[in-house]
Parts: sequence; structure tokens; C-alpha cells
Amino acid sequence: MISKNSHITLNPLTFRKDKKNYIVEDNISGEFYEMPKICIDAIELINDQVPLDEIEGILKERYPEEEVDILAFAEQLIDLELVKEIDGKEMKQQQQKANSTPTGFMWIPPQVGRFFFHRGSIIILALIIFINILYMIIQPEFFPNYQDIFIFDSLMISVLLYMFLSLLHILIHEFGHILAMRAHNLPTKLGIGHRLYILIVFETDMSPAWKLQPKERNLLYLGGIYFDQWIVAIVLTLRFFVPMEGTIVDSILAVVVLDIFIKTIYQCCFYMKTDLYYLFENITGCYNIMENSQQLIRKWLPFVKENPKTEIFQDEKVYIRLYAVFYLIGVSITLALLFIYILPQFIYLFSRLLPALISPSGSPYFWDAVIFLGQMIIIAGLLLYTWIKTKE
Repeated sequence: MISKNSHITLNPLTFRKDKKNYIVEDNISGEFYEMPKICIDAIELINDQVPLDEIEGILKERYPEEEVDILAFAEQLIDLELVKEIDGKEMKQQQQKANSTPTGFMWIPPQVGRFFFHRGSIIILALIIFINILYMIIQPEFFPNYQDIFIFDSLMISVLLYMFLSLLHILIHEFGHILAMRAHNLPTKLGIGHRLYILIVFETDMSPAWKLQPKERNLLYLGGIYFDQWIVAIVLTLRFFVPMEGTIVDSILAVVVLDIFIKTIYQCCFYMKTDLYYLFENITGCYNIMENSQQLIRKWLPFVKENPKTEIFQDEKVYIRLYAVFYLIGVSITLALLFIYILPQFIYLFSRLLPALISPSGSPYFWDAVIFLGQMIIIAGLLLYTWIKTKE
């Protein structure tokens, strides 16, 4: 048991001033933590080998308005595995502690990342979005329609093509994040996860971004959207200036726009940790705002779980209320996507699938429907795999 007479030794730590508090990096594990100034002072005093009881007295003098409990803080440091030794005895977790910092994509030169991501990139992104909206105003038929994915009479081929284009887009989107990280000479890695238990996603590990200043992190979170909007701009420019209406190429380009449009709208769903959610956190300086706001959101949405482990800083309450509004807007956007795109697509699918399944077994439409069902089983298997992996 730790007491005020105990002598503790901490892991090597690095402090970086953030917008409101400090980001603390554990140099051994590569993990990052947000702490207020009083915690930084306590850690510095511990590193100076000041006894714990003296540290408590010093902090009470410096921060008379704060409730200081040095033993409780020391216990928190132990829980975070930031304590190396207590009274000369090494902590058990230190013996098997590994560095979690990603080491991938270091083969990409930082100059390649800086070619795409630089000081003017956010202005360029705003201009591209404006141009894309302008294209759709001038040519309303460019606006995505839920039937755009059904290019062929064959459901199997249509869905295979859509899956291929969607996967390609996801990889390009994540490569945008990767290049944005490499522009700052930071390592990263690519993983697989899911959202809402049904959406399989690739995820770029951006934890090393905590080494940067808050303003520098903004573009890293926008890296994927930046590449998305460039793709849409190129596609709409081709469709606008090159005569291809009614061709297979035009239909494929329409699928590309539909896929990116849905995924861009999905970014506004703040109840999931999307790129725009992380951008909101970074701009406000309120990290873990989703967890911190759950108590407020439960007043409107009782099914939202409360997280008792989070701590709300006093100046975060305004932003938490703002996030709660964005949260509800995100739920509304999801419902709109469901009724405008997702449900009509499923209704259209089954309106063609069921007649095909009851057609004669020698019919090409019958086998097309059977293979399509096989595709759905494979997708369900991938979903189950990613769900199990995230629970491990």
C-alpha cells in the first residue's frame, strides 16, 4: 500500500502545453494523457524526489481553491501505469510493458506528404467543396440518387462493383490521413474497426499527432476528407466537360459520387467518432467530449449509456452543450440517410431479389440472386470478425 511516506519513481514523461491543459506522454508505452497544471506540478515535484506529504502542502498553497489529495493522485498514476517503482520495488506491469507507438509508413518521405498537405490546404479544401456544390447546383442530375449503384441488370455485378469502389475510396481516404501524418514526419499504422456494430471501417492510428501543436493537428483530421473532395471534384469535372451521358463510364462515376457523398454526410454524425468529431475536439480543446457529454445527452436520449469514469473540466461545460446539439443533429442526419438512401436501396434490392429467387433454377437471374446472397453472407462474416477483434 502506498502512503505519504512512500517514495515513488515515475516513468520518463514528456509534457506539452495544449490549449487548456497539458498533454503528458509516457515515453515507455507511447500513451498520451491530458492533465491540468496542478498535476504537472505534482509530477515535477515527485521527479524532484520531494516527499508526498510535502508535495500535498506545496500544492495546497499554490492552488488554495483546489481540493488536493496526493495519495489519490498517486493511485491514479499507478492505475495509468505511469509509476515505475514504489520504495525501490519495481511495479509488476513495468516488466511486461511494451511501446504502443506505431512505426508504419516511415518509408514514405515527408516531402511527399508536404506536397499534398501544407499551409494552404484548408483554403484549397474549402474552395473544392464550394466548386463541388456549384457543379450540383448547375447540373442537378449530378446530385446522388439511391439507384445509382444499380448499374447492371445483375445484382451481383452491381454490388461487387459498388463494394470494390467503396473499398478503394476507403483506402484513398485513409491514405490521405497517412500522408498528412507523414507531412509531419510522424509514423502511423492502418487497422480495421467498425461503427454502430454494422459499418466496417479502416482506421489510421493518429496517436502520434499528440506530439504536435493543436493547430497543426487540424489538417491531419481533415486529410481523408481532403482527398475525398478532390476525387469528387475530378469526377464532376469529367462529367461536366466530357460528353459521356448514358455511358457505362458515366454510371460508374455516379456511383463514386454517391459513395463519397454518403460517407461525407456520415462524417457529420457526431455520435460516432468521425474525422469531424476529432476536429471538433481539437478546435475546442475538450478531449473525450463524447464520454463527458453522455450525462447531458441522456436527458433527451435515455438509451445513451452514462460513463462514470470521465472527468469534466469546469470550462468544458459550454462545449459539451454545443456537442450535445451536434449529437442530436447527427442522429437526425442518420435517420435522413436511412429514409432517403439506405431503405430505398434495400426495398429496391428485395423487389428484384425475391422474384429472381422463385424463378426457375436454370434462369441466370436465379443464380445471380443466389450469388448475391452469398456476398451478403461474406459481408456479415467480415462484420462478425471485426466485432470479435474489437472485443478481444
